Amino acid sequence: MTQLVQALVLGLLIGGVYALMASGLTLIFGVMNIINVAHGALLILVAFITWKIWSLTGVDPILLAVVMTPLMFGFGWLLYKGVLSRISGSSPGMSVLLTFGIAITIEGVLNVTAGNKFRSATPSYFSESYRVLGISLPKAQVYGCLAAVLVLGLLYVVLARTWTGRAIRATAQNSSGAALVGIQASAVAALAFAIGTATTGVGGSILSVLYPFFPASHYDWISRLLGIIVLGGMGSLAGALIGALILGLAETLTATYGSLQWSTLIFYAVILVVLLFRPQGLFGSRLRQDVMA
Repeated sequence: MTQLVQALVLGLLIGGVYALMASGLTLIFGVMNIINVAHGALLILVAFITWKIWSLTGVDPILLAVVMTPLMFGFGWLLYKGVLSRISGSSPGMSVLLTFGIAITIEGVLNVTAGNKFRSATPSYFSESYRVLGISLPKAQVYGCLAAVLVLGLLYVVLARTWTGRAIRATAQNSSGAALVGIQASAVAALAFAIGTATTGVGGSILSVLYPFFPASHYDWISRLLGIIVLGGMGSLAGALIGALILGLAETLTATYGSLQWSTLIFYAVILVVLLFRPQGLFGSRLRQDVMA
């Protein structure tokens, strides 16, 4: 019984981190209809910067999210204004090609500047755990999940309780109707992309502690995150949260009762099974064929 509870707790901790990483990706798609394939590369970029600052100064890597988040917000805004705004109104396929090019560029820069080696930030508490009722809670995962929950809570407040959030949700639901009431679609798109990119500031800082990484790691991460938002329903933040928790639990339960080698496979097997019965995802909406046409 203790082993089961241990696996469930670890799965929820990992799922919380996955949810944060996927939230920015699904927000960008929901508002702009852009599949940001560069999201994984941005996470790895932040992880490298966080690791470098930690190695030079010893500052806690997760706390560095306080610095990295506003920096990535600004970077995301500039990236949209300078590059992505040029394909506004184009098909999602064009966004895939463009953001994939951005991802490859980031990977190339990291290969040249940081080298093609695995890195990982290991603060003093990295190998320490809390003991609660016989359950071991790794401090790194606890701190990472708490940071993720805090950011997800702030994101919810912004989207649900502020005028800016209402403008973003209105544009996501009906851009034409939003324009009729004076909401400028281009400004909202830039803001949504900046917010989505800002989540990589926290996600990348957490990633630098919890997982080893190297420049090409972004392929693995973008495949996981795309799997999560497809499972939850493209553009649904609630779906991304539930999908991330389901997959986090599936991974840890498989690693505990099966084999660590199978944990990655089960991640995608769960997605396949769900989509066979619900192609639009858990929280996605099915469109009539005449509407899709």
